[in-house]
Amino acid sequence: MVNAALLIIGDEILSGRTQDKNIQYLATWLNEAAIQLVEVRIVPDVEAEIVAAINALREIRDYVFTTGGIGPTHDDITSASIAAAFGVSHGVDAEAYRRLSEYYGEEDFTDARKRMAMVPEGALLIDNPVSIAPGFQMENVFVLAGVPKIMQAMLEKLRDRLKGGRKVWSQSLTIHAPESKMAGALERIERDTDSVSLGSYPFFRNGNVGTQIVIRCPDKSLINQAMDALLSAVARMNFEFERPSEIA
Repeated sequence: MVNAALLIIGDEILSGRTQDKNIQYLATWLNEAAIQLVEVRIVPDVEAEIVAAINALREIRDYVFTTGGIGPTHDDITSASIAAAFGVSHGVDAEAYRRLSEYYGEEDFTDARKRMAMVPEGALLIDNPVSIAPGFQMENVFVLAGVPKIMQAMLEKLRDRLKGGRKVWSQSLTIHAPESKMAGALERIERDTDSVSLGSYPFFRNGNVGTQIVIRCPDKSLINQAMDALLSAVARMNFEFERPSEIA
C-alpha cells in the first residue's frame, strides 16, 4: 500500500480565521489514485516548524503534500522553508519567472509577485493553470497552493508523477441503532476477516440515534464477506437499516 501525508501550513488555519477545505478532496483524489492519505499535520508560518515537519514526514511517508504559504506576501515562507529542509539554496527559477512575467506583464509584475518565482535549487515545477504561479516538487514532497480551486488544478498535473499501490475499496451501511449496540459485532467481524477495517460513525437525525458503518479493504471479496457478516449481526439484533452503498 502506498501512503501519503498532508502538511497544512498557515497561521490562518490554526487561528480559525480560515477553514481548511483541502483534506477531504485530497484524500478522495489520492484514494482514486490508489494512494492512502494516512496523516495530516498543521503547522504555523514558522520556518523551524515547517522544516521539522517536512523532514519527519518525508522519511516515513511515500509522498508528502503541502498546502499554503507559496503566495507573494511576507508570511508566505513555505518555499524558503522547503529549501532549508533539503539543505539547498533558494532562488529565482527562470521558467517560473518567465511564466509569471508573461502572465502579469511588465507593469504589474511587482517585486511581491516576483517572490512567487523563487523555488529551492533542483525543484521540479508543478503547473498552475488557474493563476500561473507554480508549485514545485522536491523528491517525494509536492508543494501546492492553499486555495482549494488552485490546489485541485495543480493536483491534476501530478497524475503522471505518482505511482499508486493497491486501491482501498469501501462500502457503508447505515443502521438505526447506537454504535455501542454494535461494538461487539464489529470487533468480531474485523478480527475474523483478514485485511478488513471497520469504522463506526454515530449520528443524530430527526430525533433518532443511528450509526454509519464503513468497511474498507483492498479486496472487494473480503468487503462482501464482511458486509454479509454485518448484515447477519444486524438481523439477529433486529435493528432497522438502510440499503448498503455500492462498493467504491
